[in-house]
Amino acid sequence: MILKHRGMNQLVVTGVTTEVCVNTTVREANDRGFDCLVLEDCVGSYFPEFQASGLKMIKAQGGIFGWVGTSSDVIAAIRKPVLLAKAAGGA
Repeated sequence: MILKHRGMNQLVVTGVTTEVCVNTTVREANDRGFDCLVLEDCVGSYFPEFQASGLKMIKAQGGIFGWVGTSSDVIAAIRKPVLLAKAAGGA
């Protein structure tokens, strides 16, 4: 409720374990109307096959529970407006 009250609709999810805690968090957030992006290089599991399966479940059917990306993609997206502003003569 706190996030929704503050106008938050999108979450970036990281943590362990991918197949349990991360999946549960993403599913619960999705049920509450949040769009979730899981950073595959910022989540982990004790078992590589569980990691792969956990990520596949999140992005199944075109992102039924959420989307999967990488931290470098997020960093690039955050930096892009700053770089564009600098190129345009902004701060």
